[in-house]
Amino acid sequence: MNHLTRRAMILGTAATAASAGLLTACGSGSGSGSGTSDAGGGGAVIRVDNREPENPLIPTNTSELAGGSVLTACFACLSYYTVDGTVANDAAESIESEDQQNWTIKIRSGQTFSDGSAVTAKSFVDAWNYGALATNAQVGQSFFSPIEGFDAVAAENPTAETMSGLQVVDDTTFTVKLTSPQSDFPLRLGYWAYAPLPEAGLKDMEAFGKKPISNGPYTVKAWTNNESIEIVKNPDYDGPRAAKNDGVTFTVYQDVETAYNDLVSDELDVLGSVPTSALETFEDELGDRAVNQPGATLIYMGIPSWSEQFSGEAGTLRRQAVSRAIDRKAICDGLFFGTRVPATDFVAPAVKGGGATDIPGGEVLQYDAAAAKDLWAQAEEISPSGGKVAMAYNADGANKDWVEAVLNSIKNTLGVEIEPRPFPSFGEYKKLIADHTIDVPFRQIWVADYPSAFNFLYPLFATDSADGKGGNQTNYKNPELDALLVEMQEATDEAGALEKAKAAQAILMQDLPLIPLWYQNNVGGYAQSMSDVEFTWNGSALYSQMVKE
Repeated sequence: MNHLTRRAMILGTAATAASAGLLTACGSGSGSGSGTSDAGGGGAVIRVDNREPENPLIPTNTSELAGGSVLTACFACLSYYTVDGTVANDAAESIESEDQQNWTIKIRSGQTFSDGSAVTAKSFVDAWNYGALATNAQVGQSFFSPIEGFDAVAAENPTAETMSGLQVVDDTTFTVKLTSPQSDFPLRLGYWAYAPLPEAGLKDMEAFGKKPISNGPYTVKAWTNNESIEIVKNPDYDGPRAAKNDGVTFTVYQDVETAYNDLVSDELDVLGSVPTSALETFEDELGDRAVNQPGATLIYMGIPSWSEQFSGEAGTLRRQAVSRAIDRKAICDGLFFGTRVPATDFVAPAVKGGGATDIPGGEVLQYDAAAAKDLWAQAEEISPSGGKVAMAYNADGANKDWVEAVLNSIKNTLGVEIEPRPFPSFGEYKKLIADHTIDVPFRQIWVADYPSAFNFLYPLFATDSADGKGGNQTNYKNPELDALLVEMQEATDEAGALEKAKAAQAILMQDLPLIPLWYQNNVGGYAQSMSDVEFTWNGSALYSQMVKE
């Protein structure tokens, strides 16, 4: 069977709609930043695709890649991640511990923020305390939960404003005491939530969020909402990621089709995704400028805990029915052409321990029409649902075709009505989920922040990460799972930690707060004028090393 015929069968009646009426991007990618400059070694500013960030550009209040890509380029955390996921020092000179609970961190002396103020140990301690304090309502709050004293600052009515586990020793040294030994703590410290903050930013966070004062390879020149974010080379940054170009212009696109067409026509220099319609042909079309490599990305169907249809005993059975009704392999083969792999667990294979096939209860992720119908019937007998399954998604990403394919698989298996629910922009979509306005299953993607299985489990499923404090957008809460995640962190060796991860996933296979769909490769491409283009283990582009002739 040829690819086009198979694709049409998977999409069903949605195939025609998927090819019609593309939205127009707010910017074509051909605006400012296309000229050359004497300021940098690589000449022209690089034009890349992006979406409008959900929140102001504050490191501890950013939980998605639209804002995170900008923050990663502009801030130097203690460490950074190389192409293969190796952790290397950036702002840090050393990160050491004898017992994996008490850490001493030294930063390189002489570093400055873009306003000329010094980057000191206090810059990190103040930033982390800001992120953890409940009254600041930061979405990245849970990243600081391992630090002693977190509970006091994170409580609904905080009894302290700073964590007792953070202490400044001198201008270049601070100590961190964790609540327990945690061997993977250093792996986290390259994530943007752990970036330092200048005193000026802490005094006026509203102004800072619009134009951050940063300490990394770039600084923000201008942010025009829903159009572009321009960053320029920071001449004062002296770390390992010094920019080889003059800057980057992130153009906000409302759909990836337009972005891909701009890449092909040389109106865009680097593209970090590929539309579904081009997945079969983009490698032939772009040649050696195409990117298709294994990644640390997992795509899910999120099940909101506040959904009446999917709550209680009937809801659990209904989640399992929906999962077993999705023919993941058919969709990956017929729609994604070798750029996706059906999920067998809750951790992407690019991370050690990910891609496991021996998780108890893992058969719930395998397509089985008979089992799906039986589970649905049991759920309907307990509590009738009306015989419809809806799914929400953001329309400014390459989601429409696959969401409709998933829904059609559910429809064809269970005989229910389906309803795709698109929302125009990613930022709006995320806010509606956070506000619990969206009460149907929704598209969720998780790209690992740091190379650890814990990063796929704790942010998405821990109680500490719910209620707007992390990536747990479904507000799933399970004390048994929480206890296993604590034990995973306290394991003294990697094998012990992965065993706890497997036990935690067995609970998730039963509850399915998120239904894993597939692991997503890092796909994209770049223009003929570009060189030294690489994407890291988790799909982040290394903008600083790129050169445009």
